[in-house]
Amino acid sequence: MADKHTSGDGWSDVSESLLKHKICTNGKCKEDEPVNTILWPRALVRKWMLMLFVGTCLLYCARMAMPICAVSMATTFKWSKIESGLVLGGFFWGYCFTQILGGHASDKVGGERVLFISTGLWALVTVLTPVLARLSSHTLALMTLARFLMGLLQGVFFPSLASICSQRVVKEERGFLMSIMHSGSYLGTLLAGGMGSIMVDQYGWPSMFYCIGFLSSLWASLVWQCFLKGEVIPKPLETHYRRSRHTQWNLSQMLRLFKKPPVWSMCFAHMCAASTSNTLLSWLPTYFKESFPDATDWAYNVIPWLVAIPSALSGAYMSDFLISQGYSISSVRKTMQFCAMGGSSVFIMLLTGEAFTSFTSALIFVSVAVGLSTFTSCGVSVNVQDLTPSCAGAFFGFMNMLGAFMGLVLVSLSGYLIEVTLSWASVFSLISFVNTMGLVVFLLFGDARRVDLEYSSQVSVI
Repeated sequence: MADKHTSGDGWSDVSESLLKHKICTNGKCKEDEPVNTILWPRALVRKWMLMLFVGTCLLYCARMAMPICAVSMATTFKWSKIESGLVLGGFFWGYCFTQILGGHASDKVGGERVLFISTGLWALVTVLTPVLARLSSHTLALMTLARFLMGLLQGVFFPSLASICSQRVVKEERGFLMSIMHSGSYLGTLLAGGMGSIMVDQYGWPSMFYCIGFLSSLWASLVWQCFLKGEVIPKPLETHYRRSRHTQWNLSQMLRLFKKPPVWSMCFAHMCAASTSNTLLSWLPTYFKESFPDATDWAYNVIPWLVAIPSALSGAYMSDFLISQGYSISSVRKTMQFCAMGGSSVFIMLLTGEAFTSFTSALIFVSVAVGLSTFTSCGVSVNVQDLTPSCAGAFFGFMNMLGAFMGLVLVSLSGYLIEVTLSWASVFSLISFVNTMGLVVFLLFGDARRVDLEYSSQVSVI
């Protein structure tokens, strides 16, 4: 193992040799910004990238299992719309509570371990869901509890992923990794919809839970056997170096970082982007169903996500290319976020115009808006690793928690607006307004220079 004091804004040359990793900016190496991390060699990054892509895909398959099976389950157990909504909403309440905890745990012991444990547990919950449904007469309560537990266990995933990026991956490759992971979520949504429809019709709704739970358990087993069981993965961070009292993160130190404009502007922008995305995704099927009742369901349930996957990968390539060409990381982050929030808002607002009333035009506008929104993977979603890499998991968890809570508020408010105004224009205007607020704040106060340097310690390259 070779120990290096490294940092900076870019890698001008990342050698395949494990002994030659160094970080440079504009051809000059810097050693004045140490990173509290242990970097993976490129070969290991590629292996983990594939595993995390599959893991993200399975995560969304499991997350979408209940919404896809909800109609069949409601018929079987005679649930009302309010009772079905209670079961579905249980996930989001649980999802909010473990964001910060999962990120903090990942910062301390490594996100790959947190992902392994949480995946094994939510895979078990998925497999046991059909069993719990028939365990007693209190099916509604048990299913709500199961969804709440699913949210608790999956809430650690993306904070852990942010922690992995900041601890194990060089800065110039983090945007690509995050975009790959988000592409996995879109693929998982597609597979859950396509596979779920067939399995529910052919074999009944329990089959979907059994299948996804088994595949998720298999993923966790592979991660243990191929990565965590041996000596390939570095041990917890504390075993590689002595952490000074300044690296022992506590609430007061993190609150001091929140006073810095780049940090709170990043959190605000992420909250706006995440909440508007959740609102749009929650109401789009209803919008198409009510506005174009004769349209084919699969078109608006599949096409936007097919567009999202290549769009996310294109955004990742563009981000890494601009950084490699010498553009500052701050300007690249803001450019990507401008496309994600500003560009998507333009196409969302087009849906409010009465001139565009055809199904084809609406589908095109929605697909472009969803595609552009994926660029946030190279914007605020990765900005937390620029600003606070030593506690990126905890900060990303806090940001995700804000986005989840705000999403609940916007989804409810949108339903109220539809009920009162009898118009979808008010909802699309609300989404565009919140997006614009977040974008303006990020453009004015956002940055990509580290703000936690006084607490950081040295980097180790394995």
